[in-house]
Amino acid sequence: MASLLIVENLTKRFGGLTAVNDASFQIARDEIVGLIGPNGSGKTTLIRLITGALKPDAGIVKFRGEDITKKPSWEIVKKGISATHQVVRPFRGLPIIANVMIGCIGAGKAKRGEWVKRIEAKAQDALEFCGIAHLAKELASVLSHGDLTRLEIARALATESELLMLDEPFGGLNPNETELMAKSIKRLHKGGRFGRLHSEGPAMLIVEHKLAALMKIVDRVIVLNYGSILAVGPPEEIVRDEKVIEAYMGRNLQ
Repeated sequence: MASLLIVENLTKRFGGLTAVNDASFQIARDEIVGLIGPNGSGKTTLIRLITGALKPDAGIVKFRGEDITKKPSWEIVKKGISATHQVVRPFRGLPIIANVMIGCIGAGKAKRGEWVKRIEAKAQDALEFCGIAHLAKELASVLSHGDLTRLEIARALATESELLMLDEPFGGLNPNETELMAKSIKRLHKGGRFGRLHSEGPAMLIVEHKLAALMKIVDRVIVLNYGSILAVGPPEEIVRDEKVIEAYMGRNLQ
């Protein structure tokens, strides 16, 4: 299958620090790909380069064959890429459902008359998928850290993207919640139940530190270390890769 996302020789420097160094990889339309690495290895910077929040010093990002490297973030969202973030910044003074509805409007994929009719139902569906529909009318300020993570995912889902990038979706979740979220992510990828995702779910790139949970749901894993790609492969190979284990200071990755 042709690649949905192609990253070629992507490099980003902050002064004398090279945060991402000559990174190249591809993601197919039918894949869930994990992105792992020690703290400070460049994972979040790489996601921000793909979404247009940062501009690279070198390299190219292609989506569905189109060079999107220099496009603004809002245009990249319209083309079908969305992402969640480690630090969730909701509109705390607005109801939770309004936070998601803003994402629906921002995507701008439907005609005006259509989104006026569909927007609240679509937002409610996204909240239901993430398990917080019962909190829809509450202010975002009341949410726990784990529920803020769910809200962030719901906001990304509202854009109906073809490529969904999740930055630590299991953050703040207990083991049972982590397992439920992992199942929801897998179900969404196989063909979510709202928007245009009924027949085919989005490709995914997932950054996560809870490796045991991540390895159960991904098809491939990309390992970053000091901004460079250290290894790429199926999870069962990555957890036994000596270079990867060394990068994690000898910790067991399984």
